[in-house]
Amino acid sequence: MFYYLVKLALSASIIVAVSEIAKRSSFFGALIASLPLTSLLALIWMYIDKTETKAIADLSRSIFFLVLPSLAFFLLFPVLLTKGLHFWVSLGISVAATIVLYGLLVWVLQLLHVTL
Repeated sequence: MFYYLVKLALSASIIVAVSEIAKRSSFFGALIASLPLTSLLALIWMYIDKTETKAIADLSRSIFFLVLPSLAFFLLFPVLLTKGLHFWVSLGISVAATIVLYGLLVWVLQLLHVTL
């Protein structure tokens, strides 16, 4: 149980740190947020938990493909905000568009016989 609390505390601390740093500097907040910290932590926790290396490699490969449609969010969201759309509307549209792109990517990968 203590191990899970350490994992939770460390993971949550990174999220809090990014949001606090971003309040002071959007560049440094973005720099830290753009690092694949969640992915790195997941891979590290899996390794520590003695997960098979194939499962770790599979996760890493899947993350690579799924990062691609998520980039659309970071293009669309600021455009919508600067066009004057309300925060929650911009967020909703951007998330919805990203979900559609996830679905499209999964469909294309299935056509190409690439497994996630």
